[in-house]
Amino acid sequence: MKKIALSLALTALLAACASQPKTDGSSTQTPAPVTDGASTSGTSTSGSQGNDLAQKGYNPLTDPNNVLSTRRVYFDFDSFVVKSEYTPVVEAHSKYLLDNHSAKIIIQGHTDARGTAEYNLALGQKRADAVKKNMNAYGVQDAQIETVSFGKEKPLELGDTEEAWARNRRAEIVYQGEQQ
Repeated sequence: MKKIALSLALTALLAACASQPKTDGSSTQTPAPVTDGASTSGTSTSGSQGNDLAQKGYNPLTDPNNVLSTRRVYFDFDSFVVKSEYTPVVEAHSKYLLDNHSAKIIIQGHTDARGTAEYNLALGQKRADAVKKNMNAYGVQDAQIETVSFGKEKPLELGDTEEAWARNRRAEIVYQGEQQ
């Protein structure tokens, strides 16, 4: 029964990912999913077309039009809860890992500069572990996922502003062989 419910939930999420939500242009304090200039349209991550493209050297992980090019999950202040807006990112990477059993990732947890080094290392680890736990719920095995915390040691943006802090509160998905 759980598998049926999970399958239905995954199907609903995939259908929801097939179109871009309309925005009213208003901003919030939560940063938009950062893709380093990449779009997150609903490009397929598998299927017969994907196999043909893979044979031609296509890599969905580096395609800026594929959700797999999004590698960051952002968190609220002092939180390690994966927000629902990042579910499509976590789900897409989970599906990719399930379809590619030899692929392995490191989830790197980060924090903003506030707090002690010890506290931030622990919080960064909790953020990485939270993303891993979400991927485990989709069926990804622990053997494909490693987690590590950098705490506040590797900020994306320097500065003492809410915008800088928000960009630094993240978990990054890094595939084996990639440098980051």
